[in-house]
Amino acid sequence: MSARAWTLSVEDRTALIKGAFEAKEHSYSPYSKFPVGAAFLTADGKIIKGANVENASYGGTICAERTAIVKAVSEGIKSFVALAVTSNVPAAISPCGMCRQVIREFCALDMPILLVPGDYPKPADDKDAGKPGMTEGGVRETTLGELLPDSFGPEHLELPRKESS
Repeated sequence: MSARAWTLSVEDRTALIKGAFEAKEHSYSPYSKFPVGAAFLTADGKIIKGANVENASYGGTICAERTAIVKAVSEGIKSFVALAVTSNVPAAISPCGMCRQVIREFCALDMPILLVPGDYPKPADDKDAGKPGMTEGGVRETTLGELLPDSFGPEHLELPRKESS
């Protein structure tokens, strides 16, 4: 693990990564050929999985991270403690900007996010081993705050405002 004080146990980390890979298997990505899987860990220990679902209109496409959040919220789950994301690319791929903002709606800025390469686990002597944020198996550990600095969130809508004239 990294030098950070992560709150994820080894078991939770393993389950999240496994969940992201399982979710990816259900991707519907006939246009981009870029399957993505995401798995959120809820506050009560459940794993909620999502895969990207593409659409011929392209605009109707939904990313894996948003699929998982929509599934959870539609079932009354709105509290998450960690996220893992993977693809078929042999590098750690990050959520897109729209997904980052949707994640921000429901997750703390210090929530751990695991960016898992498609060829996980990478060997200990991988070229990226030892780089900042890189951990066992080639996973890049980061936080929502690092991925979306200076973000706008629900709490900003509660700030006092000057009346409109």
